[in-house]
Amino acid sequence: MNSYLSLAGAFVVFGASAAFAHVTLETQEAAVGSTYKAVLRVPHGCEGKATTAVRVQIPEGVISVKPMPKPGWTLQVKKGRYEKSYQLHDEAVTSGAREIDWSGGSLPDEFYDEFVFRGTLAAELPAGQTLYFPVVQECDGAAERWIEIPAAGQDEDALEYPAPGLKLAPKK
Repeated sequence: MNSYLSLAGAFVVFGASAAFAHVTLETQEAAVGSTYKAVLRVPHGCEGKATTAVRVQIPEGVISVKPMPKPGWTLQVKKGRYEKSYQLHDEAVTSGAREIDWSGGSLPDEFYDEFVFRGTLAAELPAGQTLYFPVVQECDGAAERWIEIPAAGQDEDALEYPAPGLKLAPKK
């Protein structure tokens, strides 16, 4: 009986560590039409190497994005046109941040850190769906590409390198 308990305990420990092995969003659900504070949690480096850059793609419909600077890191925002025009504070918005890059820092493998930005989830986004924020984590010549997006009906847990996801709730 004790061996079964030990095995169950090991599963809980290893299963929990696997769940925290990839880049995730701290808050994984938000209402369309709201301001969303995205906190990307980076739990480790790449195969023991320190993280030196984090790049996140901003999905269509996330507008008016502003990243939070991190001391010791260089911040770059790549801007571009949106696929369509969105309304924000009664004004048409047609372009903005498409990618955010934090680079030049050093996050040793034995520590974790958070990379933060905020933006507005356009009111036109479909509630009930999930938006994905593909992330590339660079580590002294290596990289982890958290860019996999599940196909329709596919379980996210089946992906080896899942992109962080945000479930869209109905507008409040």
